[in-house]
Amino acid sequence: MTAEPLERAQTLHTRPRAAASFPDPRPLELRPVRESDLPELRRLDQEVFQQVAYPPFLLRQLYDLYAEHFLVLDDGAGRLRGYVLAATTAYSRAGWILGLCVTEERRRRGLGTELMLAALDRLHGCGTEQVRLTVEPGNHAAILLYRSLGFVPEQPHGGLRPDYFGPGEDRQVMRLDLRR
Repeated sequence: MTAEPLERAQTLHTRPRAAASFPDPRPLELRPVRESDLPELRRLDQEVFQQVAYPPFLLRQLYDLYAEHFLVLDDGAGRLRGYVLAATTAYSRAGWILGLCVTEERRRRGLGTELMLAALDRLHGCGTEQVRLTVEPGNHAAILLYRSLGFVPEQPHGGLRPDYFGPGEDRQVMRLDLRR
C-alpha cells in the first residue's frame, strides 16, 4: 500500500485536500481508538448511521476484539469526526471493513480515503491477504471511494446480495486483494 504505517498519530491538516467552502476549525488527528472514546464513538455512530448505528454493547465488543484496527479522527476538542473499523479472521489472512464514517461537515476532503488507507496498511502489515466490505448499493460516493482504492465487486451478480442484512437490506459486497 502507499500509506505509511501508523506507528505514531498523524495530523491530517498538513495534507492537501479539496477546497472547502469553510476552513476546518481544528486539524484532525488520525489515531487508534481508546477505551475512553466509546461514549463519543457511540454519539458519532448514531449521528452518521442513525437507525442502523451499532448498539452500544456491540461497539464495546468490537473495541475489545479489534482495537488494533479501529482508527478515529479526533478534532482535539473531545469530538470524533470519523472512524474506520477493520476486523480479521483468526489467522489474519482475511479481513473485513466493518465500518467507515466521516461527519457530514468534514466529507469530500479526502478523510474517508485517509482512514481507509490507514486501515488497509494495518491489515496488510499483519498479513491480511484479502479484504471485503459491504456497501449499500445506492451509496455511489462510497462505491466510488472503494473503487478508487482498488476494491472490485465480488461475483456473482456484480456483488449484489439481496436481503443481505434482512428483508429490503441489500448490499454490494466488494473485495480487495492485498497480496500485491
